[in-house]
Amino acid sequence: MDLSSAGFISALRRFIGHHGIPKEIHSDNATNFQGAKHELHDLYRLLNSKLGQTTIGTELSQQGILWHFIPPRAPNFGGLWEAAVRSSKTALKKEIGSHQLTHENFCTLLVQIAAALNSRPLCPLSDDPTDMNALTPAHFLIGTSMKALPDPDFTAIPSNRLTHYQQRQQMFQRYWQRWSQEYLTGLQQATKHLQPSPIRIGSIVVVREDNIPPLDWPLARITEVHPGADGVIRVVTIRTSRGTYRRPVNRICPLPIADNIE
Repeated sequence: MDLSSAGFISALRRFIGHHGIPKEIHSDNATNFQGAKHELHDLYRLLNSKLGQTTIGTELSQQGILWHFIPPRAPNFGGLWEAAVRSSKTALKKEIGSHQLTHENFCTLLVQIAAALNSRPLCPLSDDPTDMNALTPAHFLIGTSMKALPDPDFTAIPSNRLTHYQQRQQMFQRYWQRWSQEYLTGLQQATKHLQPSPIRIGSIVVVREDNIPPLDWPLARITEVHPGADGVIRVVTIRTSRGTYRRPVNRICPLPIADNIE
């Protein structure tokens, strides 16, 4: 890892080359690096050194970029994006394990994972009650939602029976299964005690289903709620592109920004 000012600026320019110039960059504060790998401490020292601030600050000001560190000892300021980063790293580490990937396969896997992260639905795309589409990070990058090339399901096939390409796709498919479920569980936990409840008529939700292919987020709109005798809503009626169904609330997830929890 190149932790020089020049190395940091090179990484920033690579990011800009792919995604355009950001208006703002948000980073963890140094106190959040406690217990982290020494590279993070070195990076923070670089950013706060006179040379780093002069060189990097000049580069950022020339690009019109504002840099923000979240307050010390306030990881909650990171919100769901902190949890998303943590869950994505954990899923990647567990999936790669002891596998030795070539540089090409590793880079390809990371790009596929980035596409998966940028495919997650954030909020309704319009106020039209018949519109089932959601805004995603990909809309800001490419102007539309992310799609994945179709692949056979490799998840249950022994790795020694697969080609190198198929092994990489197997890793990505298993990563998707692990990360998407952890992400949706996090959304459910974040919205569980919100008042007013995000589980209400008209809300767009993600439907939790098994064996969903990568980058596919089944969306539905709540058309009815069915409170129990105690007034708690445990079952809803949802409308999808395929029809209308009843589902328990533990099988649906509200969108994050729609209810101001992102």
